[in-house]
Amino acid sequence: MDAHSCLDVASFAQAYGMPGLLEEAEDFVLRNFQEVSTSLKFLDLPADKLLDFLHSDGLCAPSELAVFRAVVVWVEANPAERLAQAQELMTGVRFQFMTFKEFREVRAINLPLKEFGFSLPENLDQCRIRRPKDALVLVGGDQLDPDLGKRLPSRQLWFANSLRTGTGLVKAMDWRILGEIPEKPRFRHGVGVMQGRLYVIGGCEFYTKTDTLKSVYRYDPMQDSWQRLADMQEYRSNFSVVVVEDYSPVSDTWSFAKPLDQALSGHAATLLDGEIFISGGFDCRYQCLTSMFLYHPERGTTYLAEMSQDRAQHCMEVLHHGGGGLCVVGGVCNLRTFYTDQLACEVYDPVSDSWRALTPLAIPHVGAASVVLEGKLYVLGGYCQEDYRETRLVHRYEPITQRWENIGKMPGPNTDIRACLLRLPAHLRQ
Repeated sequence: MDAHSCLDVASFAQAYGMPGLLEEAEDFVLRNFQEVSTSLKFLDLPADKLLDFLHSDGLCAPSELAVFRAVVVWVEANPAERLAQAQELMTGVRFQFMTFKEFREVRAINLPLKEFGFSLPENLDQCRIRRPKDALVLVGGDQLDPDLGKRLPSRQLWFANSLRTGTGLVKAMDWRILGEIPEKPRFRHGVGVMQGRLYVIGGCEFYTKTDTLKSVYRYDPMQDSWQRLADMQEYRSNFSVVVVEDYSPVSDTWSFAKPLDQALSGHAATLLDGEIFISGGFDCRYQCLTSMFLYHPERGTTYLAEMSQDRAQHCMEVLHHGGGGLCVVGGVCNLRTFYTDQLACEVYDPVSDSWRALTPLAIPHVGAASVVLEGKLYVLGGYCQEDYRETRLVHRYEPITQRWENIGKMPGPNTDIRACLLRLPAHLRQ
């Protein structure tokens, strides 16, 4: 199912009485609304079904302006018949969450505004914030303090219930507790989501070599329950889940994949089109690397163009907008015989096997978490290498404007934390 077929799948499921498939297809539309709105099938969507999508709190879009544009495109496909329906459709656009600049674009459209008849609510209590089912979840983490006795690694899971808490501009993230990791706290661990379940893997529970873990837990948000899985074959911390051992959820067993060409820690890894990309990290002498390569569990390593800047303890995520590519941000870099904060950001184009500069960070994010939500890159927490001061802020990169924006503080311990997107049922998101 993709953006061009999901509406056909939904129509098929509704016609043949398949509620499970219908829910899956409509959820796909809500999660990918902006892309779906550019398809030809979207122009044939019945007005009542479009209105259902517009009124859904689970609709995902970069802004309400994108929702408004989608309605305009739908109306302009057949204005003679659809202008009469525009007024009702515009009740599904939450104009109160637009910026003044966005609202100027609304006022500048070529269609007759009097036909739209939209109006703002009398107060913000009458409006609803969109809360997509895919929530940004933070898992575990550490806090910096020179006194080790006061440092408390975390067992907590937090999630962002809403990304907008004020009119017009993003002011802060609304964080809420989701639960706790069973038994022991964790930092420098790995997290991953597979088939709607969250896996929490390895890491450290404290600060000595014997505190490294190989245990694995799985969280099922539909049941709101945890399950202890088979241990990894090695104790691991400061690693990436897609790189190390291979786990089978069917047999609950781990097996070794082909080893890397060299030992790495503090590197970043992510998937793009089913392929594993690995950037930077420390080598066995704790030198920051500029490397970028493809890794295959059976074929091993294929080296690609190197980054222009060395880095470790950084983030790497896939962005599909604003030119797209694999973005590397934050971390530390080598400076003679010691480390310093890496503020430079780069993006890798796998088609041309080349790098280009991205807008640098304003403040350090070493050992931070990252995730892409609704087409925007979030970098969460970490610390400053220069003075070991915690970075308690969340920064978001907007590919369209190519700018970073500060959207508030972290909810708890914020170094060596991990983040992911996890679909939460409605009763947990309330």
